[in-house]
Amino acid sequence: MFVHAHPDDESSKGAATMAKLADQGYRVSVVTLTDGSAGEILNPKMDRPGVAERMPEVRRQELARALDVIGVTDHFWLGYRDSGFVEDFDGDGSVLAGDAFYNMDRDRVVRDLVEIVRSTRPEVIVTYPEDGGYPHPDHLRCHDVSVEAYHAAGDAARYPDAGEPHEPLKLYYTNVLSRRRVETLHAACEERGIESPLQRFLDRLDPDEPDPNTTHVEVGAWIERRSQALLAHATQVDPDGMWFRIPEDLIREVYPYEDFQLAHARVTTAIPEHSLFEGILPDTAASSA
Repeated sequence: MFVHAHPDDESSKGAATMAKLADQGYRVSVVTLTDGSAGEILNPKMDRPGVAERMPEVRRQELARALDVIGVTDHFWLGYRDSGFVEDFDGDGSVLAGDAFYNMDRDRVVRDLVEIVRSTRPEVIVTYPEDGGYPHPDHLRCHDVSVEAYHAAGDAARYPDAGEPHEPLKLYYTNVLSRRRVETLHAACEERGIESPLQRFLDRLDPDEPDPNTTHVEVGAWIERRSQALLAHATQVDPDGMWFRIPEDLIREVYPYEDFQLAHARVTTAIPEHSLFEGILPDTAASSA
């Protein structure tokens, strides 16, 4: 089960892994916490009358198309109000709308997630790291409630009216711009004379900070599906923008992986991993599933 803050996050964070798992017969669930209503039109071709005025509806339609491309089995739309991005957000919810997702009663949201976990009974939950991946209020809160739900779902004393307890076996954080990924793709672009879109991300990386990623899922055959899912979010993704500057063939050649950080496990596994199911399924340790 992948828990995401907004429509389009499922396509930019782990979409190729989800497509691979779906093709291999795994049940893949996605939870979308907010309605995406604060999203701006980032694709000039979609900046036309009637789009911005219907942003929540449009983004939900885009999301449905993206989920179909990926092959997601189950989708859960919680539809809380998008909090919007705030520069240098310091956790003060008073700068946000009172009914913004970040300001919702945390216990209420955790219960929502626990009920979904208990009904779908996933073995693995994937969400964002503690810093949200970037400091958007909804990403920060997504981390908080997902981690709490992971631990609460198996506790019969918590939310007894939310279904039969179920204890997921592993919790992961998705890390889109890992150091290894950024450095490898940036170097490959420079070697081939391609203008790299990753320099600004490279500049932010602390060379002395350990790479937290533990799990590298090979997804070369599913990179095109990831791109198609992103493009389904037509208001948010410019097909001529920076994210499509690196050719898919180059990505498949030098870094055909999506990276994850194992945050908690109730099974024994060995690091580095090549599958989200290592330690759960006996044959995954030797495969790239």
